[in-house]
Amino acid sequence: MRIIAGDAKGRPIKMPKGTPTRPATELVRGAVFSSLLNMGAGNGLVLDLFSGSGSLGLEALSRGADWVDFVDRDKRCCAIIKENLAVMGFERHARVHCLGVTRAIELLDKEYDLILMDPPYRSPEIEDILQQLAASGVVGKGTVVCTTHSTRRPLKPSYASLNMFKELHHGDSTATFYSLEN
Repeated sequence: MRIIAGDAKGRPIKMPKGTPTRPATELVRGAVFSSLLNMGAGNGLVLDLFSGSGSLGLEALSRGADWVDFVDRDKRCCAIIKENLAVMGFERHARVHCLGVTRAIELLDKEYDLILMDPPYRSPEIEDILQQLAASGVVGKGTVVCTTHSTRRPLKPSYASLNMFKELHHGDSTATFYSLEN
């Protein structure tokens, strides 16, 4: 697993040992960030939920994001994200929050330009988190929310005021993009 583009292109991403973490593949990350580039999104403030190894947020930093807040409740994942940030020289452009996603959304007080979610594919909480995001202060008029999920577990076209505007399918993986209704 490596960073696929930007300042840290080719740098390996360390994975946490002993966790069920399943990082977004290079193919999926490439498709997501290519779409974000075409939308003019991805720079500025980024929130990486269910971070695992931090691969999505690290990719965002490599491609020029100003700041990334990483959120994962597993201490082993948090430690590996901090290690990856240090190795790539991004530690001054990020913060790792070692707590549950629901609690993090309640505590964070920034409006993000991009929110990336790579939850466990069989997680029933994906839809609850999208509902919570829609009602939170972390999502603003220009925020893009992108979540990866199993193609066998399709998501709804909207969650409260978050509306789907794009889907990318790669094998069993789908990346779904949402923004606030206009």
